[in-house]
Amino acid sequence: MTRLTELALVRKARLLFPGLLTALTVALAAKFISEHYGAPVMLMALLIGMAFNFLTEDGGKCVAGIEFSSKVLLRFGVALLGLGITVQQIASTGSEVLLITLFGVALTISLGLILSRFLGRGARFGLLIGGAVAICGASAALAISSVLPKSETLERDTIFTVIGVTALSTLAMIVYPIIADLMELSEVATGVFFGATIHDVAQVVGAGYSVSELAGDTATFVKLLRVALLVPIVVVLSLVFSGAHEPGAKRSLPIPFFVVGFAALVIAGSYDLVPVPVKDGLLSFSRWCLVVAIAALGMKTSLRKLGDVGGSAIVLICALTGILAVFVLTAIKLQLS
Repeated sequence: MTRLTELALVRKARLLFPGLLTALTVALAAKFISEHYGAPVMLMALLIGMAFNFLTEDGGKCVAGIEFSSKVLLRFGVALLGLGITVQQIASTGSEVLLITLFGVALTISLGLILSRFLGRGARFGLLIGGAVAICGASAALAISSVLPKSETLERDTIFTVIGVTALSTLAMIVYPIIADLMELSEVATGVFFGATIHDVAQVVGAGYSVSELAGDTATFVKLLRVALLVPIVVVLSLVFSGAHEPGAKRSLPIPFFVVGFAALVIAGSYDLVPVPVKDGLLSFSRWCLVVAIAALGMKTSLRKLGDVGGSAIVLICALTGILAVFVLTAIKLQLS
């Protein structure tokens, strides 16, 4: 390692340290409350983190570390969760879960197009909102936005979509476990409900593991089925709008590599390729990564910013979120009960 590389790593570590330490401190506080008072650790991390939202404003010293925690640690933690899920578990979920997931995604994107036109927002806005709600929240919004033709409102619409799906995912993480309990869903059905409806991976993981280990494993698997659909959908949209971009414009196709890592570790765990002590240690580390990521996500969540883009956009994103939840719950009752 060269001297310049060492200096670059030191600078990077100093940049990330304040925010990373803050997120870790919130995670430790959430863990303490969970162990002493029985509250779900993920929910506590989220709510305590939201109280520190001011740390992400005005480009403070904590911003870089909080961003790192909410993205890199989240993806790393989710990938490691693959060690706790086996091929046998996946096979036992059956074709019903796959069909519920696929139909839910197709329905949400289709209704996004229709309702967006009805509300006077245009088809492209409907694709952006519908894709974000249907697939994987903020990540899908950014990916879809990268292949849509540029316009005066695209950046604003993308920012609203990211804020909207993050806020609604946060709300769903709190409300959906209550709905699952009221409807007396089994742990597997609860995991399917969370994985097939909540927008962002972090909140899916948080909601699932706040209920039980099985619900969390199931929710993570179903959610990653939705995430895996991002690439083919972005490819199709890129081909559809290829003629609407400026000649020579460079466009990258975002590939969720943590999904590949998750799948590889599922296979490794299924065939005992990882020693049990190492597997247990990595799964424990994965949980800590996720708690820290949830804390950081809470710090980034600002519900008051939702009103910045107009009523019709809020109606659209809330309507699609509600329709998806109702569809999945109905399908679960018909297919998995």
